[in-house]
Amino acid sequence: MGKITTNLWFDHIAEEAVAYYLDVFKNSRIIEKTYYSNVGKEYHGMEEGTVLTITFEIEGIELVALNAGPEFKFNQSISLAIDCQDQSEVDYYWNRFLADGGQASMCGWLEDKYGLSWQITPVEYYDLMRKADREQRARMDEELFKEVKLDIARLKAAFNNEKQ
Repeated sequence: MGKITTNLWFDHIAEEAVAYYLDVFKNSRIIEKTYYSNVGKEYHGMEEGTVLTITFEIEGIELVALNAGPEFKFNQSISLAIDCQDQSEVDYYWNRFLADGGQASMCGWLEDKYGLSWQITPVEYYDLMRKADREQRARMDEELFKEVKLDIARLKAAFNNEKQ
């Protein structure tokens, strides 16, 4: 485990959620599971031997899923960003998360069926923003703020001041 690890709090469904993420991300694996002791029931309503944490990896990033109670919920102030190589990869993640009960937000953001926020962004967008002048950035920002799922062709057209 690295020095900093993202922990995700789930309301008694950590195993289900991790199985889901392992299915969405092909480059993924479970690293380790820990289990509740006999005091798990007192604090989180979990029987001894029930999974407490699952350390897992998706796309080279290590995460920990905590199997706990309803005390805490995800919100959009924290999100996980997926840097996509092309529009088909953007479409894959976008469609996959929404098809399974997710909710679209704006500017490439969505929440999956567990309420975890994701930013689905083509890496080409970042490349364009790094080399954009003031007017190009403004046009791209205007397009970005109109979009729900990011469309790299539309963002490139805005960068190049072309009509789409």
